[in-house]
Amino acid sequence: MLENTVPGRGRRRAPGGFGRLTAVTAAGVLGAGLMLALPTSASGAATTLGAAAAQSGRFFGAAVAGGKLGDSTYVSILNREFNSVVAENEMKWDATEPNQNQFNYSGGDRLVNHAMGQGMKVRGHTLLWHNQQPRWAQSLSGSALRNAAINHVTQVATHFRGKINSWDVVNEAFADGGSGGRRDSNLQRTGNDWIEAAFRAARAADPGAKLCYNDYNTDGINAKSTGIYNMVRDFKARGVPIDCVGFQSHLGTTIPGDYQANLQRFADLGVDVQITELDVAQGSNQANVYAAVTRACLAVSRCTGITVWGIRDSDSWRTGENPLLFDASGNKKPAYTSVLNALNNAGSTATPTATPTVTPTSTPTSTPTSTPTTGTGACRVSYTMNSWGNGFTAGISITNTGSSALNGWSLEFTLPSGQTITSGWNATYSPSSGRVTARNVDYNGALAPGATTDIGFQAGHTGNTSKPDSFTLNGASCTVA
Repeated sequence: MLENTVPGRGRRRAPGGFGRLTAVTAAGVLGAGLMLALPTSASGAATTLGAAAAQSGRFFGAAVAGGKLGDSTYVSILNREFNSVVAENEMKWDATEPNQNQFNYSGGDRLVNHAMGQGMKVRGHTLLWHNQQPRWAQSLSGSALRNAAINHVTQVATHFRGKINSWDVVNEAFADGGSGGRRDSNLQRTGNDWIEAAFRAARAADPGAKLCYNDYNTDGINAKSTGIYNMVRDFKARGVPIDCVGFQSHLGTTIPGDYQANLQRFADLGVDVQITELDVAQGSNQANVYAAVTRACLAVSRCTGITVWGIRDSDSWRTGENPLLFDASGNKKPAYTSVLNALNNAGSTATPTATPTVTPTSTPTSTPTSTPTTGTGACRVSYTMNSWGNGFTAGISITNTGSSALNGWSLEFTLPSGQTITSGWNATYSPSSGRVTARNVDYNGALAPGATTDIGFQAGHTGNTSKPDSFTLNGASCTVA
């Protein structure tokens, strides 16, 4: 939905953008930019959403309307509670390029400058979307539109280079319903590779930003989310630069029972996952749904953060549904408390989820920590594989089941014949075939007793898709889950 009418308040744009509420039947009850001072209570628990999320290396952000930055209550909550922001509309195509090759960054710059002044991360939203295109772009088609779109991606990403933590490069390109296919749009009609072209242009323009695909009605495992999953898997196999997938999560009164499993299957492809536009309809279950979403993100190590779409109920596009964490007066709602408690329960023992900002195209070069100095290496390993044609991705979860902390680790396993690692994440791998040693990188070397870290790699195969049958951590045998 591009716009919705709000009586007495004119017309305003919906989020980026969301066509209809997620249909669910199953009930169920995210680096740089973190604030240096983390507010805590006398008990040591964090007292704000951003500080509580930062304990586990994540962000907790909000969508911000530039026109509300003059509202003192709004800004007070924003600055106090959040460590990440995203523009509601100021970075979309119609705002940044109202006339072809005439760019206007004033709204986006204002938001970025505010965020940087507060030590916040910035999510960029969105470079290409079938809605909120300027009128001149709507009149183009074919190669003229393709060239204009790629130029737009290049110019906007270049302007904000070095200031954006992650970009929603493409938004809502998949159709609703049971086909799992692409949405028909003027962009889609320029050729099925338009999404790939956009991601490649964004990487060239800003190599340091994480590049995300973002969509709605993808919260559970369904035809639409599976279509996106297949695209991401193909991109990873072919080296198309994609770093993250955004799940808008505009929810009603329940959460899909397979919400966490859906996040995890994408993470197992080697991409980060983010909750990008969270809001939950008011009702007796609102606090429970918010808490369940938060816990699901915390349970997936590559879920790097959560963004709510707005701050106060009166700021929400979902008029009358009161779907946010603060009421119209700026008071904290029970849903706020449920989220804060869930974040604090993760605490500082959660495995950090920050990942390199550039998708690896070869074995990562991050410097490993020093040779392990503590811990015997007792562990449990879970190994998952997604294969296709002559390639596959593998996800490995490593849990320290010993009684002492590990300060640096190395995991050894033997790849079956014909399998060769081509790229990896969250570890360095050597050699690429045969008996392989995966060593921690600089941000995940510390594993407390009971803590888990996730690593993974992409590999080719010659027909043999069997899994390694044994693993050792720091020389000790692991239990295979």
